Amino acid sequence: MDEMKTARVLGNSGIEVSALGMGCMGLTHASGDPLPREQAARVVREAHEMGYTFFDTAECYVGVNPDGSTAYNEEAVGDALCPVRDEVVIATKFGVQHNLDLTLSLDSRPETIRASVDGSLKRLGVDCIDLYYQHRIDPKVEPEEVAGVMAELIEAGKIRAWGISETTEDYLRRAHAVCPVAAVQMRYSMLARWNESLLPVLYELDVAFVAFSPMANGFLTGAYSPATSFEGSQDYRAGMPQYTEEGYEKNRAVLGLLGDIAREHGATMAQVSLAWMLCRNPRIVPIPGSRKPERLRENLASCDVVLSPEEVARIDIALDGMDLAVFGGHRAE
Repeated sequence: MDEMKTARVLGNSGIEVSALGMGCMGLTHASGDPLPREQAARVVREAHEMGYTFFDTAECYVGVNPDGSTAYNEEAVGDALCPVRDEVVIATKFGVQHNLDLTLSLDSRPETIRASVDGSLKRLGVDCIDLYYQHRIDPKVEPEEVAGVMAELIEAGKIRAWGISETTEDYLRRAHAVCPVAAVQMRYSMLARWNESLLPVLYELDVAFVAFSPMANGFLTGAYSPATSFEGSQDYRAGMPQYTEEGYEKNRAVLGLLGDIAREHGATMAQVSLAWMLCRNPRIVPIPGSRKPERLRENLASCDVVLSPEEVARIDIALDGMDLAVFGGHRAE
């Protein structure tokens, strides 16, 4: 794969990343029992060897090990990438903690952010975080106050750039006016297109669009259905609406569309769903994740699937005409 051909830039930061990043969440969180730390790190190392240079984690991506100890995603990512630190871009996040009922506690107070960044730096084993996201908007803290702390952290050399996950246009503009935002991370897939309305603003402000859950938590691969046996209490996919009988049947038309185009290109459904994003807009950087190196390799090969503007338009028109089930999913990404 031609790295320069596929490289993308994280907005006004100038930070260059592979066109496809790796979402690391599922190694320890929300996709079953966490992988042992050494095994999780090995998966991340293999991804780098394949050509991934952009890795996404968060302080709250934790799971419970069989012995009751906590599995920290950042530690596994740090173990894997510290030996190649100058070859990779690491993103992590602050401001979210998980509750037992799967709801989120939000805290973006300045003192919390300062403690969080130090904790993440330690767990990752790095001196500076490349991209530091506010994981969710905290309604109790104004965007100008959060952005002011980000400017402080950049000045201190603790982070290179910052971003916001699941932002609104107003919040983004207000924060950006204090300290330029390099990237937003938003849920985006063929089943979740409502954030497309933000793209003109991102062009105006020179902000990258990092797409999480680009395959709708596996739905668009065609590999999962309501009959799938997910992996216990630490796997949140079983409760997602696309895996209910009603949701699956309503969204089945998308799988048919993907299957037809995949056959035309000699590709997989997963590759077409990612290629649609990559060919649709150069500002979009999808970050699919997997525990399986063969799936990571398959995903990366989507960079070689070229859809013409006519094919992208054909997909858009087809999706616009579908009566799809409203897609939500686990809110912790």
